[in-house]
Amino acid sequence: MLLGLGLAAAWYFTYGPASMPRVETAAARKGMAVEAVYATGTVEATVMLPISARITARLMQLNTDEGHDVKKGDVLAQLEDADLQKTLDELQAREVFLKKDYDRKAALAKSGYETRASLDQARAELDAIRAGIARVEAEASYTRLAAPADGRIIQRDGEIGQMIPANQPVFWLSCCAPLRISAEVDEEDISRVMPGQKVLIRADAFDGQSFEGEVLAITPKGDPVARSYRVRISLPETTPMHIGMTAENNIIIREKPDALLIPAGALRGDFVYALSGNTVRKTAVKTGIKGIEEVEITEGLTGSETLVLNPPQGLSDGARVIAQPAAP
Repeated sequence: MLLGLGLAAAWYFTYGPASMPRVETAAARKGMAVEAVYATGTVEATVMLPISARITARLMQLNTDEGHDVKKGDVLAQLEDADLQKTLDELQAREVFLKKDYDRKAALAKSGYETRASLDQARAELDAIRAGIARVEAEASYTRLAAPADGRIIQRDGEIGQMIPANQPVFWLSCCAPLRISAEVDEEDISRVMPGQKVLIRADAFDGQSFEGEVLAITPKGDPVARSYRVRISLPETTPMHIGMTAENNIIIREKPDALLIPAGALRGDFVYALSGNTVRKTAVKTGIKGIEEVEITEGLTGSETLVLNPPQGLSDGARVIAQPAAP
């Protein structure tokens, strides 16, 4: 009796359910097969204008800041111009005197009491002082940093009281076009990318959301070190993404509706393990479009099969398993 029980237990643990490996399963499905090229990129302004001083002067007033929308002609900042204003006052006072002197000599010249040479000299002095006034007025205008177009201030580099060197940008203005993404595509994939292709865009800042863009252009010169090419991708005008954000981009190469799809984890080379009851059958397949999560099957399956996910090492054709659906 004891011997029989021992033999039964040995059979149970050798050939019974206790010996069967547990596997997760998933079903094939019909859906859209998508072939895409993956690329990471950064959101940037399509047009970014520097606003800088043409003269070296101290920053005296700030009228706007980063993130503010401005209109063309708005004065964004004022540099120190006290010395220029004093010079301008002196020149304008000199102009008044020379204008009166010229008018007096012109009246006398009509009566013959003033020579033509004296009148010409007075006119020359008046023209010279007016040219000086125009020059100082132009220099004074350089102390007012104005917006060259409608747009948004995306960066400010200057504080009140700071000496600003000539030609150093105080503001950066994003204007004239929607934001875009600059993405790097591996050289092995770049031949499949072309302008006009749809792009699905995701960013960590907007979890669960995706945005649609379009390939705008591809730079003709690649980076020989990174072995990549820069691709410009459009963003809709209403995008909530901000300049500087990192974006994950899937450039859609082709789409195939109503394709037979299986989880990528079910594929082992050119075959899968399909379940028949609790027995696995090694099945040869042919693949089409391969995605990160799913793979298109063009031959070998009908679509009604239940497949083993991530088949364990040593799983063989005809093996008996305990199947459980994969967690959603």
